[in-house]
Amino acid sequence: QVQLVESGGGLVQAGGSLRLTCTVSGSFFSLYTMAWYRQAPGMQRELVASITRVAITNYADSVKGRFTISRDNTKATVYLQMNSLKPEDTAVYYCSMGMGNYWGQGTQVTVSS
Repeated sequence: QVQLVESGGGLVQAGGSLRLTCTVSGSFFSLYTMAWYRQAPGMQRELVASITRVAITNYADSVKGRFTISRDNTKATVYLQMNSLKPEDTAVYYCSMGMGNYWGQGTQVTVSS
């Protein structure tokens, strides 16, 4: 059974940083594209960043230059380093494997102004 467990969310002031972690069990992690999505209240879930199995990355325009996605296949873990956070980054952040095939439970990120 595939399980994705996220951690690292929290409350931070604008301009601060957080690092989200997603650890995957029960799958061939290294074969999958991994991604982070987010969903703010009343909004649709949106793709934040993705990383292919050969570490090609892609970012939403709103986070380019501020967020960095990375992966460690030896630990079956994907990271999202978030710098220069803004209040509009406030959302529940979800880890996904296979671009929506599997989902974590989500972790809340709140950025205060």
